[in-house]
Amino acid sequence: MYTATWNGKVIAQSDNTVEVEGNQYFPLEDVTEGVLTDSVLTSVCPWKGTANYYHVNVDGEQNKDAAWTYRTPK
Repeated sequence: MYTATWNGKVIAQSDNTVEVEGNQYFPLEDVTEGVLTDSVLTSVCPWKGTANYYHVNVDGEQNKDAAWTYRTPK
């Protein structure tokens, strides 16, 4: 099982991650509810597609654009 933490708090935990280029991608349903808020930032990878970003929020602290997903991966 993989666990993601920020500021000492678990923000995601899953047995269903997908590894891409050494990074573990967590299914959105395995991210702690209320931790992510939408960002307007996007980026494009030629072979993964468009990444949509989220701010990570824990105990009143925010890590801007710290998480992302490929909603429609190539």
